[in-house]
Formats: sequence, structure tokens, C-alpha cells
Amino acid sequence: MKKKLALLLVAAMTASMSCAVLAEESDMAYVKDNGKLVVGITDFAPMDYKDEEGNWIGFDAELATAFAKSLGVEVEFVEIDWDNKILELDGKTIDCVWNGMTLTDEVKSSMNCSDAYCNNAQIVIVPADKAADYQDVESLSDLSFAVEAGSAGESVASELGLNATPVKAQSDALMEVAAGTSDAAIIDSLMAAAMVGEGTGYADLTYTVGLNSEEYGVGFRKDSDLADELNAFLKAGYEDGSIAKIAETYGIQAALIEQ
Repeated sequence: MKKKLALLLVAAMTASMSCAVLAEESDMAYVKDNGKLVVGITDFAPMDYKDEEGNWIGFDAELATAFAKSLGVEVEFVEIDWDNKILELDGKTIDCVWNGMTLTDEVKSSMNCSDAYCNNAQIVIVPADKAADYQDVESLSDLSFAVEAGSAGESVASELGLNATPVKAQSDALMEVAAGTSDAAIIDSLMAAAMVGEGTGYADLTYTVGLNSEEYGVGFRKDSDLADELNAFLKAGYEDGSIAKIAETYGIQAALIEQ
């Protein structure tokens, strides 16, 4: 009898441990238990940036907020060092990277990524009065560039053999050019359209050479079940027109990738 009871206890403990492991393996369960989706971002208009009251807004910010609501949780935005995004994700200080993130080979091998939802490119930013001198890749060789550390811009600069200095964020790269401490910057085309040129805070800067074409996606922890959940959310949002409406608010509707 005692032996039978002991076996039953072992079986019960094994079942309990199995359930605990399953719960631990489910990223969705983890997020729902915490009651919030923690989103890793940088200051990057028009995707994630702060309004006058200090609230995070932007195309990605609004999508992330809506996705969190669909999960029945709150959203929390955490500004991260972009170069450490994978460490932040694996360390569970954030639950996803949702910030106009280019789907590079490194990203796709280190994260469970959503389907691509937006087109982008890396482009060169220079002072407007010097733009005529820099209209092709060959003309860039003698320039000093500022690039965001760990970004697609840094990768492209490296591939082309350009003289590039990493900075914390793409917004810092723009400031370097505006201050004259760097000759040029490489940033995302969507950011350039929102922040550079007439009517922006960088009216004296402009963009010239397009260096590549790429796509944005959202990154979750490896094997996370949240990627499939987001794909379904994005598909529904395209079908009902809600994503197009948000995109129009931030002027990026032409860059959307229909699901």
C-alpha cells in the first residue's frame, strides 16, 4: 500500500513538473501571467517616439498597444540599447523588439520573428547644401558616417567599407551630422521621411543614396508562440482596414506589406 501511494505521489509530482515546464515554455502564458507585454524600443519616428506629454506614440507603438489589448494585457515600452536587443530579450527584461527592426540574418537566427509587415531601406543623410556631391555609392568613400550600433545601417556601412562610428540611436546619428561632427549618417528611409528636410527639425539635412532594400518584423524569444499570434493579429488588421488607418496617421501607408 505504501509503495503504491509512493508511486502515485511520484506520478503526481511528475505531472505537476510537466505542467510547470509547459507553462514556462509558453511565452504567451508568461506575458498573460505578468499582465503586460514589455516592448523594447528606441526613439525612432515615425515608429516609436514621444508626444508632448511624454507618451510613446508612432505606428509601431500603436500596433503594439493594440496587440497587447488583444492578449488581454497592458503594454509597457522600455527604451533599450539597440546593440543589446537580443540580450534584453533573452534576459526577459523585454518580451519583444518592436521598433522598425530589419529582418537581418542575425535577427532571424536569434529571435522568433513575425512575418514582415513594412518595407524599408537604408539611406544616406548629408547636409542639404552638399547633397549634389553625394549621389552614388562611389562618392561616399571619403565621408565619416554616424550609424546606430547594432543596426542595419551599421551592417551596410561595414559591407561597403565606409568609415563609420557607432552611436546609441539613429536620432543620435542625425544629431552628429547636424552638429558637423560626422559628414553623413545612414538611417532608415521611413525615419528620414519623417525627420529630415523641409518642415522637420532637420530642415538643413537631406537624403541621397539608397543603399539597400529591407523589411521590418517583430522579434520574440526563440520558439515563442507570440510570433504566430501576432501574425494572425496583423492579418486580421489588414483585412479590416485598421492597420492601414494607423499607417495613414504616420504617413507610411505606401510602405506596408499586405498580409
